[in-house]
Amino acid sequence: MKQSDFLKTVMPFKDKVFRVAKRLLVSTEEAEDATQELLFKLWKNKEKLKEYKSIEAFAMTMTKNYCFDRLKSKQASNLTLVHSNYKENGTSLDRRMELNDSVSKVHELIENLPEQQKLIIQLRDIEEYEFDEIAKMLNLKPTAIRVSLSRARKTIREQLLKQHKYGIS
Repeated sequence: MKQSDFLKTVMPFKDKVFRVAKRLLVSTEEAEDATQELLFKLWKNKEKLKEYKSIEAFAMTMTKNYCFDRLKSKQASNLTLVHSNYKENGTSLDRRMELNDSVSKVHELIENLPEQQKLIIQLRDIEEYEFDEIAKMLNLKPTAIRVSLSRARKTIREQLLKQHKYGIS
């Protein structure tokens, strides 16, 4: 595989790889490192890529595994939580603060989900993968993906409602 073929194959999903890594690792720097590491591993094994039906699904699986390995490592203790990617212009300051709080709360609730549910939410709701693609990436049945996604969404919904109804009889 030539460099140009490799770039045509891998570059379309590079941003998705980064977003999955960012969701799992939280730190932008760690996600960038994970993306670079994945691209390096793919390049190193570029001749074997023809064997895979979906290189993108393979890359996402590699990303997931790499991120889990990083989180298990001793270096993971210095990863920090930062959410500064939500911006909206033209609204009042108090409304922006309220929206930022809501977005931060949703991110926090997603982070508190079990790892599998967190990953499924990322892949389905943020990356917009189909259930069959997610099933291949995670080695699960599509029905299990749907059930897990439903439970994750229900948990988030209940927690948000609980927070918004706090103090109201």
